Amino acid sequence: MKFHTLEQLNQEIVRCRKCPRLVRYREKVAREKRRAFRDCEYWGRPVPGFGDPHAELLILGLAPAAHGGNRTGRVFTGDRSGDFLYQALYRAGFANQATSTVRDDGLRLENAYIAAVVRCAPPANKPLPLELAHCRPYFEADLELLRPRAVLALGSIAMRAYLGLLKGRGEIPSLAAFPFRHGANYKLPGELPRLFASYHPSQQNTFTGKLTEAMMVRVLRDIRKFLGNKQTPQSISSGAKAP
Repeated sequence: MKFHTLEQLNQEIVRCRKCPRLVRYREKVAREKRRAFRDCEYWGRPVPGFGDPHAELLILGLAPAAHGGNRTGRVFTGDRSGDFLYQALYRAGFANQATSTVRDDGLRLENAYIAAVVRCAPPANKPLPLELAHCRPYFEADLELLRPRAVLALGSIAMRAYLGLLKGRGEIPSLAAFPFRHGANYKLPGELPRLFASYHPSQQNTFTGKLTEAMMVRVLRDIRKFLGNKQTPQSISSGAKAP
């Protein structure tokens, strides 16, 4: 399917039921809930992308958290990974505020757009290869609609998924020339976006000090320097509403 706008793409994402395992899991979590959120109405569907529709930076995460994005309906919102990421984005000038709690909390991303390589919360945060393949057309469409100048991959899985897409389209010969390491950035062939890499802001990384806020901010400021501090309209694509 050809998507002409981010809104059209996000509406299609929200309706997706391609992966039976993910559908069962996301809906089970939304029914049973976590005790701390027992009074919340969970989103319980695929989570669309979020941010500035004119963004030069596309940030790729792994997947929504079961009680984060799967609860709120907005990527990296309502969990500690999101708290860490949006604080860093704010410090680097890509967000208008440092917190992200619910979809209508006033957060705007400026010159940045966030998506995930898998749009449903996976059990144990481990999507299967077929589930990654089912979601690939969605972040491919994000790339085509945004035409970003830079891509930031949060974690090795997101980076491999992006490079795998490029290899499948014949735009890079192999993944071997682009090993994952925090702080890496690569000039890819032709007019492809500059690729930046960071550890994922999971609690496993942030609580152990493997990834600190200063490390994340440094990567984001490197990206801002690359983009040349170009100003963009402070507009937002907040994701699809319930159909």
